[in-house]
Amino acid sequence: MTTTPRIVPCPQCKTAVPWGPQSPYRPFCSERCRLIDLGQWANEDYRVPVSGDDPMRELDSL
Repeated sequence: MTTTPRIVPCPQCKTAVPWGPQSPYRPFCSERCRLIDLGQWANEDYRVPVSGDDPMRELDSL
C-alpha cells in the first residue's frame, strides 16, 4: 500500500514540505530555514507567554 506523504508548510518560508524521510530537515524545507529558526530562538525572538507572577521569583525563595 503506497501512501502519499503529508505535506506541511515550512515554518520559516511556507514552502510545501513532504513529511517523510525524503525531507531530512522537516518540518523545514532546507538547512537554511532550520538555521534561521534556530537563530531566532538564540536571539530570544520567540518567547513562551507566562501569566501571573514571575516563576523565577518562586525559585529564588527555595
